[in-house]
Amino acid sequence: MNADLSRPSFVERELPAGRHQFHKERLMTQIHDDLRASGAGPAAAPSRTGTRRNPFLRRAVLVPVAGFALAGALAAGFFGYVQLGAADGPRSTMATGPAMTTRIGAADAKGAPQLLDRISLAASASSAAHSGVRADQYVYIGSKTANTYVKTEGDKHTLVSEKLHERHQWNSPDGIKGWLIEPGNTGPEGVTLEGPDETGHTPTAHLNAPSYNYLAQLPTDPDVLLRKIYEETKGKGRGPDQEAFTTIGDLLRASYPPPALTAALYKAAAKIPGVVSLDDAVDAAGRHGIAVARLDEQSGQREEWIFDRQSLAFLGERTVQVEGESGEQGLIKPGTVVFTSAVMTRTVVDHIKERPATSG
Repeated sequence: MNADLSRPSFVERELPAGRHQFHKERLMTQIHDDLRASGAGPAAAPSRTGTRRNPFLRRAVLVPVAGFALAGALAAGFFGYVQLGAADGPRSTMATGPAMTTRIGAADAKGAPQLLDRISLAASASSAAHSGVRADQYVYIGSKTANTYVKTEGDKHTLVSEKLHERHQWNSPDGIKGWLIEPGNTGPEGVTLEGPDETGHTPTAHLNAPSYNYLAQLPTDPDVLLRKIYEETKGKGRGPDQEAFTTIGDLLRASYPPPALTAALYKAAAKIPGVVSLDDAVDAAGRHGIAVARLDEQSGQREEWIFDRQSLAFLGERTVQVEGESGEQGLIKPGTVVFTSAVMTRTVVDHIKERPATSG
């Protein structure tokens, strides 16, 4: 899904009917992420905060240079910000996040392997409820999500947050057809995820943009699987261990892995250095659970996977600033929830845009 940077690809008259809105939505999402990561533009945050994954599952889209000319004209129509109150003092462990405030819990470096083993066993036991996906069906994921970062206007820096909002996504098992409805990133009716990538080719599923069929073919031996993850993410992110952990987290949150693969992902995660367990964490829906986490030592942020205490089912994911301060003027303080999500419904439906009764 790499973009061809040699030619503009977002010229309305060159696109078929209905496709301009699709590309415009994807462009603004990537600009939103790239500006924050690079330190440029009004919504920027210093690179110390790290790069959040593209809200679209197909994360590898690169923005053509010509696309940035559209940013000023389009940004106001796509992003609703919530101005947050002043952060607490520099020694405080409380700060405002997108959906909640939090306290930094103690991490247990010894408890993670045992917890992940239990979670893996629970995932394996769920195989009876996972009957696969027919070619004519769609994977549906309904979730809640939000981000926090520093917005810069001139010499003024403000801690802001996207509003906590629902996200509804449908994908065919081959990954070719899809639909997304996400307030703030799409219109009320949503946007199609079907069509060519920025080079004009049909997207090919890969580890960072998987289809269900692709996931079903991945190895379920934890050692082989982890080796593949390290190989395919080499040179990305903030180091191989953190990128491997983040990649597994993305698969758990934003895809529909078969139970055998889900179990293997948890066992693979237990082999990543620096993985810890937490007694308590809260997802975007306010549900408390236990967590598996890893600290990104470069950013001082900890990625946390949250699980139900009894069933050990995956609830959601969040990223919390736990060490140091980041953002302009150090506005992102320890305790700030930088990213939060909660998976509310993950199932198979017969039609695109069909919402199960439990989707909210």
